[in-house]
Amino acid sequence: MPDLHASLGAGPPAGTLQITLFIPSVDRHDAPIAQEHWREQALRALGRLFRGATAFPPGRGVWRDDTTGDLVFDDTVMVTSYIADDALTEAALASLRGFLHRLGRETNQGEVGLIVENQYYGITEFDTDDGDNDG
Repeated sequence: MPDLHASLGAGPPAGTLQITLFIPSVDRHDAPIAQEHWREQALRALGRLFRGATAFPPGRGVWRDDTTGDLVFDDTVMVTSYIADDALTEAALASLRGFLHRLGRETNQGEVGLIVENQYYGITEFDTDDGDNDG
């Protein structure tokens, strides 16, 4: 493999660990949420914590609410960030947790999903006081 740094005139890789979160368009009862607001909040959170993030256009998705068995269809935005392995500090994780729990609570979600290095983490119970005052 060629030396990509030299070939592209680039610096060293800024991050190799990928985090992706999902911003839904509806709540667990199919009522619309302020998706643009939450997309921007997610970009701010990941940009602040991990140096940058990108939101991808909505893709059609479905989620089964296991408490009711209902299928909830929505147009999900994916927000992803490539980060350095050492960026997942306890402080960064605490801040990320605060954001994810606030998203779930304030948008009435049945689950908030996060992927870290191809592992899916679903949050179904949300803290009532997350200490995240950045949004």
